[in-house]
Amino acid sequence: MTALATFALNKRFGGIAATQDVSLAIAEGARHALIGPNGAGKTTLINLLTGVLPLSGGRIELQGKDITALAPHQRVRRGLVRTFQINQLFAQLTPLESVALAASESHRLGARAWPRLGASAVVRDEAADILERFRLADVMSRPTAELPYGKRRLLEVAIAIACRPRVLLLDEPVAGVPEGERREILDTLAALPADVTVLLIEHDMDLVFSFASRISVMVGGALFAEGTGTEIAADPRVRAVYLGEGNHG
Repeated sequence: MTALATFALNKRFGGIAATQDVSLAIAEGARHALIGPNGAGKTTLINLLTGVLPLSGGRIELQGKDITALAPHQRVRRGLVRTFQINQLFAQLTPLESVALAASESHRLGARAWPRLGASAVVRDEAADILERFRLADVMSRPTAELPYGKRRLLEVAIAIACRPRVLLLDEPVAGVPEGERREILDTLAALPADVTVLLIEHDMDLVFSFASRISVMVGGALFAEGTGTEIAADPRVRAVYLGEGNHG
Protein backbone atom coordinates (compact mmCIF):
# COMPACT_ATOMS: atom_id res chain seq x y z
CA MET A 1 0.00 0.00 0.00
CA THR A 2 1.19 3.54 -0.75
CA ALA A 3 1.32 5.79 2.29
CA LEU A 4 2.11 9.07 0.54
CA ALA A 5 1.92 9.85 -3.18
CA THR A 6 2.37 12.94 -5.31
CA PHE A 7 1.16 13.35 -8.87
CA ALA A 8 2.93 15.84 -11.16
CA LEU A 9 3.53 18.41 -8.43
CA ASN A 10 4.49 21.80 -9.76
CA LYS A 11 5.39 24.98 -7.94
CA ARG A 12 6.30 28.20 -9.70
CA PHE A 13 7.53 31.44 -8.19
CA GLY A 14 6.94 33.86 -11.02
CA GLY A 15 8.95 32.49 -13.93
CA ILE A 16 10.99 30.10 -11.76
CA ALA A 17 9.95 26.45 -11.54
CA ALA A 18 10.87 25.28 -8.03
CA THR A 19 9.38 21.81 -8.59
CA GLN A 20 8.61 20.25 -11.94
CA ASP A 21 6.17 17.36 -12.36
CA VAL A 22 7.27 15.55 -9.20
CA SER A 23 5.52 12.18 -8.93
CA LEU A 24 6.59 10.21 -5.88
CA ALA A 25 5.19 7.07 -4.24
CA ILE A 26 6.27 6.15 -0.71
CA ALA A 27 5.27 2.71 0.51
CA GLU A 28 3.58 2.03 3.83
CA GLY A 29 6.21 1.63 6.55
CA ALA A 30 9.04 2.72 4.23
CA ARG A 31 12.32 4.31 5.23
CA HIS A 32 12.67 6.62 2.24
CA ALA A 33 15.27 9.38 1.80
CA LEU A 34 15.13 12.47 -0.41
CA ILE A 35 18.50 13.91 -1.39
CA GLY A 36 19.88 16.39 -3.88
CA PRO A 37 22.23 19.36 -4.29
CA ASN A 38 21.49 22.75 -2.76
CA GLY A 39 18.61 24.37 -4.63
CA ALA A 40 17.28 21.03 -5.85
CA GLY A 41 13.77 21.76 -4.52
CA LYS A 42 13.72 19.46 -1.48
CA THR A 43 12.49 22.07 0.99
CA THR A 44 9.92 23.36 -1.47
CA LEU A 45 8.61 19.82 -1.93
CA ILE A 46 8.25 19.32 1.83
CA ASN A 47 6.43 22.65 2.12
CA LEU A 48 4.05 21.52 -0.63
CA LEU A 49 3.45 18.18 1.09
CA THR A 50 2.64 19.85 4.39
CA GLY A 51 0.49 22.62 2.92
CA VAL A 52 2.81 25.48 3.86
CA LEU A 53 2.95 26.40 0.17
CA PRO A 54 0.04 26.11 -2.29
CA LEU A 55 0.56 24.02 -5.41
CA SER A 56 0.78 25.50 -8.87
CA GLY A 57 -0.41 22.14 -10.16
CA GLY A 58 -0.70 18.47 -9.24
CA ARG A 59 -2.19 16.36 -6.46
CA ILE A 60 -1.16 14.86 -3.10
CA GLU A 61 -2.65 11.72 -1.57
CA LEU A 62 -2.20 10.43 1.97
CA GLN A 63 -3.11 6.75 2.26
CA GLY A 64 -5.13 6.98 -0.93
CA LYS A 65 -7.10 10.09 0.05
CA ASP A 66 -6.66 13.44 -1.67
CA ILE A 67 -5.29 16.02 0.81
CA THR A 68 -4.30 18.66 -1.76
CA ALA A 69 -6.82 21.23 -0.52
CA LEU A 70 -6.32 20.64 3.23
CA ALA A 71 -4.73 23.22 5.52
CA PRO A 72 -1.49 22.29 7.33
CA HIS A 73 -3.20 21.55 10.66
CA GLN A 74 -5.73 19.32 8.89
CA ARG A 75 -2.92 17.32 7.32
CA VAL A 76 -1.35 16.85 10.75
CA ARG A 77 -4.66 15.51 12.06
CA ARG A 78 -4.75 13.09 9.12
CA GLY A 79 -1.31 11.84 10.17
CA LEU A 80 1.18 13.82 8.06
CA VAL A 81 3.69 15.28 10.54
CA ARG A 82 7.06 16.98 10.02
CA THR A 83 10.11 18.11 11.92
CA PHE A 84 12.11 21.15 10.89
CA GLN A 85 15.72 21.76 9.91
CA ILE A 86 15.77 24.54 12.51
CA ASN A 87 14.21 23.66 15.85
CA GLN A 88 10.66 24.91 16.36
CA LEU A 89 10.49 24.40 20.12
CA PHE A 90 9.14 26.38 23.07
CA ALA A 91 12.36 27.24 24.93
CA GLN A 92 10.77 27.76 28.35
CA LEU A 93 8.65 24.60 28.35
CA THR A 94 10.06 21.35 29.66
CA PRO A 95 10.19 18.26 27.43
CA LEU A 96 7.39 16.76 29.51
CA GLU A 97 5.18 19.80 28.94
CA SER A 98 5.97 19.93 25.21
CA VAL A 99 5.29 16.25 24.57
CA ALA A 100 2.20 16.27 26.79
CA LEU A 101 0.83 19.24 24.86
CA ALA A 102 1.30 17.40 21.56
CA ALA A 103 -0.24 14.25 23.02
CA SER A 104 -3.21 16.26 24.31
CA GLU A 105 -3.83 17.59 20.82
CA SER A 106 -3.67 14.07 19.36
CA HIS A 107 -6.33 13.06 21.91
CA ARG A 108 -8.39 16.10 20.77
CA LEU A 109 -8.05 17.69 24.20
CA GLY A 110 -6.36 20.73 22.71
CA ALA A 111 -5.91 23.94 24.64
CA ARG A 112 -8.37 22.86 27.32
CA ALA A 113 -5.73 20.48 28.66
CA TRP A 114 -2.98 23.09 28.80
CA PRO A 115 -3.64 24.46 32.32
CA ARG A 116 -3.73 20.95 33.75
CA LEU A 117 -1.49 18.72 31.68
CA GLY A 118 -0.99 16.43 34.63
CA ALA A 119 -4.69 15.89 35.11
CA SER A 120 -4.98 13.28 32.36
CA ALA A 121 -3.33 10.01 33.34
CA VAL A 122 -3.46 8.85 29.71
CA VAL A 123 -1.61 11.93 28.45
CA ARG A 124 0.86 11.91 31.33
CA ASP A 125 1.73 8.24 30.89
CA GLU A 126 1.95 8.56 27.11
CA ALA A 127 4.27 11.54 27.36
CA ALA A 128 6.51 9.81 29.89
CA ASP A 129 6.69 6.68 27.72
CA ILE A 130 7.68 8.70 24.63
CA LEU A 131 10.34 10.60 26.57
CA GLU A 132 11.75 7.31 27.83
CA ARG A 133 11.92 5.89 24.29
CA PHE A 134 13.67 9.02 23.06
CA ARG A 135 16.23 9.01 25.87
CA LEU A 136 14.86 12.19 27.38
CA ALA A 137 13.52 10.91 30.69
CA ASP A 138 16.50 12.28 32.62
CA VAL A 139 15.90 15.82 31.34
CA MET A 140 12.09 15.81 31.14
CA SER A 141 11.68 18.52 33.79
CA ARG A 142 14.38 20.90 32.58
CA PRO A 143 13.54 23.95 30.44
CA THR A 144 14.17 23.09 26.80
CA ALA A 145 16.52 26.08 26.46
CA GLU A 146 18.94 24.35 28.85
CA LEU A 147 19.16 21.10 26.88
CA PRO A 148 22.18 20.13 24.76
CA TYR A 149 21.47 20.62 21.07
CA GLY A 150 21.33 16.89 20.38
CA LYS A 151 18.65 16.48 23.04
CA ARG A 152 16.61 19.26 21.48
CA ARG A 153 16.73 17.46 18.13
CA LEU A 154 15.51 14.30 19.86
CA LEU A 155 12.75 16.29 21.55
CA GLU A 156 11.49 17.57 18.21
CA VAL A 157 11.14 14.02 16.89
CA ALA A 158 9.50 12.95 20.18
CA ILE A 159 6.91 15.73 19.81
CA ALA A 160 6.24 14.61 16.24
CA ILE A 161 5.68 11.03 17.42
CA ALA A 162 3.28 12.31 20.11
CA CYS A 163 1.17 13.67 17.22
CA ARG A 164 0.64 10.03 16.14
CA PRO A 165 1.95 10.33 12.59
CA ARG A 166 1.16 7.89 9.84
CA VAL A 167 3.83 9.58 7.73
CA LEU A 168 6.74 11.39 9.39
CA LEU A 169 8.81 13.90 7.41
CA LEU A 170 12.23 14.34 9.00
CA ASP A 171 13.99 17.49 7.80
CA GLU A 172 17.72 17.09 8.49
CA PRO A 173 17.44 15.63 12.00
CA VAL A 174 21.21 15.72 12.65
CA ALA A 175 21.84 19.19 11.19
CA GLY A 176 24.16 21.12 13.49
CA VAL A 177 24.44 18.29 16.02
CA PRO A 178 27.98 17.83 17.41
CA GLU A 179 29.65 14.56 16.48
CA GLY A 180 29.55 13.30 20.06
CA GLU A 181 25.74 13.62 20.23
CA ARG A 182 24.90 12.12 16.83
CA ARG A 183 24.95 8.43 17.74
CA GLU A 184 22.06 8.83 20.17
CA ILE A 185 19.95 10.42 17.42
CA LEU A 186 20.91 7.80 14.83
CA ASP A 187 20.04 4.95 17.21
CA THR A 188 16.70 6.57 18.08
CA LEU A 189 15.78 7.08 14.42
CA ALA A 190 16.62 3.45 13.72
CA ALA A 191 14.18 2.44 16.46
CA LEU A 192 11.21 4.49 15.20
CA PRO A 193 7.96 2.47 15.12
CA ALA A 194 7.83 0.17 12.10
CA ASP A 195 4.26 1.22 11.26
CA VAL A 196 5.30 4.88 10.82
CA THR A 197 6.31 5.70 7.27
CA VAL A 198 9.37 7.95 7.23
CA LEU A 199 10.57 10.36 4.55
CA LEU A 200 14.03 11.65 5.47
CA ILE A 201 15.56 14.80 3.99
CA GLU A 202 19.22 14.80 4.90
CA HIS A 203 22.66 16.09 3.90
CA ASP A 204 24.57 13.42 5.83
CA MET A 205 25.18 10.59 3.38
CA ASP A 206 26.23 8.15 6.10
CA LEU A 207 22.84 8.58 7.73
CA VAL A 208 21.00 8.38 4.41
CA PHE A 209 22.61 5.12 3.34
CA SER A 210 22.36 3.51 6.78
CA PHE A 211 18.72 4.52 7.35
CA ALA A 212 16.93 4.46 4.01
CA SER A 213 15.90 1.37 2.07
CA ARG A 214 14.92 3.59 -0.87
CA ILE A 215 16.35 6.91 -2.04
CA SER A 216 14.98 9.57 -4.39
CA VAL A 217 17.31 12.17 -5.90
CA MET A 218 16.09 15.65 -6.89
CA VAL A 219 17.98 17.94 -9.26
CA GLY A 220 16.71 21.25 -10.58
CA GLY A 221 13.26 20.81 -9.05
CA ALA A 222 12.64 17.43 -10.70
CA LEU A 223 13.10 13.81 -9.70
CA PHE A 224 16.38 12.69 -11.23
CA ALA A 225 16.85 9.12 -9.99
CA GLU A 226 15.35 6.62 -7.56
CA GLY A 227 16.43 3.24 -6.24
CA THR A 228 17.98 1.36 -3.37
CA GLY A 229 21.03 2.73 -1.63
CA THR A 230 23.24 0.37 -3.60
CA GLU A 231 21.70 1.45 -6.89
CA ILE A 232 21.98 5.16 -6.10
CA ALA A 233 25.59 4.87 -4.91
CA ALA A 234 26.50 3.04 -8.13
CA ASP A 235 24.65 5.40 -10.49
CA PRO A 236 27.28 7.43 -12.39
CA ARG A 237 24.73 10.17 -13.15
CA VAL A 238 24.08 10.69 -9.44
CA ARG A 239 27.78 10.73 -8.63
CA ALA A 240 28.34 13.29 -11.38
CA VAL A 241 25.67 15.76 -10.24
CA TYR A 242 25.66 15.14 -6.50
CA LEU A 243 27.81 12.66 -4.62
CA GLY A 244 30.94 13.40 -6.61
CA GLU A 245 30.71 17.13 -6.01
CA GLY A 246 31.81 16.89 -2.43
CA ASN A 247 28.79 19.05 -1.64
CA HIS A 248 26.16 17.07 0.22
CA GLY A 249 23.58 19.89 0.08
